[in-house]
Amino acid sequence: MKYAALGAVLLIALAGCGRPTEGVPPATLSSSEGTTVPPKVREEMEAVVKQGIPGITAIAMRDGKQIFRLDVGKIEPNQLYPIASASKWMTAALVMTVVDEGKLSLDAPISTYLPEFKGEAAKITLRQLLAQTSGGGSLMNMVDVRQDARMTLAQSASEIAKRPLEDGPGKVFKYGGPGFQVAGALVEKVTGRRWADLFNERITQPLGIKTLYWLHIPPRDVSPEETLNPLLQGGVVTTADDYMRFLTMLAQHGKYEGRQILSAKAVDEMETIQTLGLPMAWVPPGARASMQYALGNWCEAWETDGKCTLVSSPGAFGTFPWIDRTHGLYGIFFVKDRLPHIAQNLNEARMAIIEAYK
Repeated sequence: MKYAALGAVLLIALAGCGRPTEGVPPATLSSSEGTTVPPKVREEMEAVVKQGIPGITAIAMRDGKQIFRLDVGKIEPNQLYPIASASKWMTAALVMTVVDEGKLSLDAPISTYLPEFKGEAAKITLRQLLAQTSGGGSLMNMVDVRQDARMTLAQSASEIAKRPLEDGPGKVFKYGGPGFQVAGALVEKVTGRRWADLFNERITQPLGIKTLYWLHIPPRDVSPEETLNPLLQGGVVTTADDYMRFLTMLAQHGKYEGRQILSAKAVDEMETIQTLGLPMAWVPPGARASMQYALGNWCEAWETDGKCTLVSSPGAFGTFPWIDRTHGLYGIFFVKDRLPHIAQNLNEARMAIIEAYK
């Protein structure tokens, strides 16, 4: 088994650190009978709040049951935050529902569905789009970030198709390129449905998610209803509890409350390394070149066959969801701050959870 450090952040961030506070408001705890929060978790969360962040939530679960929820500082139980790159996991999941029904193939050339991709770009596959190895560049170019929220995903993909590739398809990993928009355009093309509507039908409603919407980030004065080109690598706004419903579905191999949302095969594909042996040519601040990427999420630990045992999809704005397959644990840290400021605190807290409940 190999390990890589926590990274996976966007360059952009919505919030900075405030002034340090004198103390930390009382924490609110809910837990299963007989369980306690590891002292190290509380310590690291209090350290985050002392930096000037209003509040932070940590939730840990196993087998669909909450082990504990700890709210430190001032944070509402139903607090809404933009989750940045934690959105990638959700995007990949919706794409895989379409793969499950046979309307898309992970390994067919995207030009099969989007003929505007020509030359080398015609050879790009959906797998490469979700693995960020399609050759379209990195977040440094901010191609999708700069697009108009009101254009369609089809128009977004057409604009991307006009750009020359930086690398050959499947040859190099570069984080944060515009490939997720192209994946979204593929989904809309073969289903005939708007992205947000399809996500609501296949993910939001079956999981009982109460509040979740897609925007184009950074914020523009465009409502979710008007947003036809959501930023699929970073545009979700939701709550900690609602994200945990999604994470529970993944942790249970695609099943939620007796209903199969994703096939177990699809979840397995999402948690298989796609980048072994490839140059990690551009990784976000705080990440290391030794990290590997799967489909829409980072693989932090894995077996020799490339199956991930510790996966995560942390976002630049502080949201940090994770699944530990080895011990059947999963959870989230929910906070609004620049992730590089607090990544070490969150990583230490996660390690304490795994050690306490393994």
